[in-house]
Amino acid sequence: MKEKIFIKKAKEHIKLEEFVRKQFADAKCGDIEVQNTPVVTRIIIHTTTSGLIIGSGGERIRETVDILKKDFGIENPQIDVQRIEIPELDSNIVAQAIASALEDGVNFRKLGNYYTQRIMEAGAVGCEIVMSGKISGQRGRTERFISGYLKKCGEPAERDVNKGVARALPKLGCIGVTVKIMLVHPETLRFNKNAVVKAEPKKEVKKEVKTETETIDTKENDNPKENVDNGNIENEESP
Repeated sequence: MKEKIFIKKAKEHIKLEEFVRKQFADAKCGDIEVQNTPVVTRIIIHTTTSGLIIGSGGERIRETVDILKKDFGIENPQIDVQRIEIPELDSNIVAQAIASALEDGVNFRKLGNYYTQRIMEAGAVGCEIVMSGKISGQRGRTERFISGYLKKCGEPAERDVNKGVARALPKLGCIGVTVKIMLVHPETLRFNKNAVVKAEPKKEVKKEVKTETETIDTKENDNPKENVDNGNIENEESP
């Protein structure tokens, strides 16, 4: 039962995001966040053109709130508009700009190189721009523009990489635009080549060796100065 509830909420969030993007298609919308609270349902819209979303005297906001109440059944919706300070670091904004330029007939190579340079100059760690479709002919293909460092898999790719998708509709056919931007540099290990590593001395392990000792009866030869050779005692004086 819990899984069905989570899936239902995820579908509602996706529908809300699609509706907001269609409602404000003329404005450049970045990330759209949906926060459900016991009192209100807050929709946060990140954009570079806040005036187009708000409208004159908040007219467009009021229209959108009325549609959310009727069509989506949200009792108390609240729309919060936040301005994006650096649009080059928002993947959705960049993807929409590339898509609109492709519809105007701008060369895809010029667009890829231009926006890749703009993203890196804005302070990104790495970026990737992928265009797939009928870019310059009847045959579909994929073009990729990469710069800097970008994680492709694992938890850092989900956490630190911002992904945006847009669709262009030129005369030849549909072109999909995907933009990935990495803003946080991962933790790296740095090694100093000139550093001298001292090896720790090996610890000596003392082994206990048991030896058998033989007891020799030395009562007869108490004088150590006597020379004994095979049991015969040699005297200094000879006859």
